[in-house]
Amino acid sequence: MDFSIRAANQDDCRDIARMLMELSEYENMTDQVKISQKDLEQDGFSTKPFFHGIVAEVPEQHKAKEGHTKIGYALYFYSYSSWVGRVIYMENLYVMPEFRGKGIGKALMSKVAQLGLAADCTQLHFTVLDGNKSSLNFYFSQGCLNLTGKMSYQFMCCEGKALERLAQP
Repeated sequence: MDFSIRAANQDDCRDIARMLMELSEYENMTDQVKISQKDLEQDGFSTKPFFHGIVAEVPEQHKAKEGHTKIGYALYFYSYSSWVGRVIYMENLYVMPEFRGKGIGKALMSKVAQLGLAADCTQLHFTVLDGNKSSLNFYFSQGCLNLTGKMSYQFMCCEGKALERLAQP
């Protein structure tokens, strides 16, 4: 399949928002999505972006049934580990269902890994749902480790009122 991977730009936010909703539907978590296309534009393409992105695109002749040429994306940001130093965190990796199994997901993940190595990162971190067996199998086949089992860490979150209470002196 003919496709290309490139850095996302502000004009891609409409398609990223669309695919983000598709991903949330796939994961049965549409009620968890609180951001809009405008949030993506502001948070990813301001003078101090909170995230970066890449998109997978196909030529017009291979466009999706719905007419889309942007058929996958990955969002990532740089982080730091007090144990290993620089880390790249992949927030999302998504390929539209009709384009899966064609190497696009691997190419997106490979590009994020390349960007991390270019920034002297020592690890690529990401999360995956327990029930997403096909993705888990893919990640394991790439040599990735499940740190939840290996290191017994739990992924935690503090949000809403709890976050506001925590922020009180």
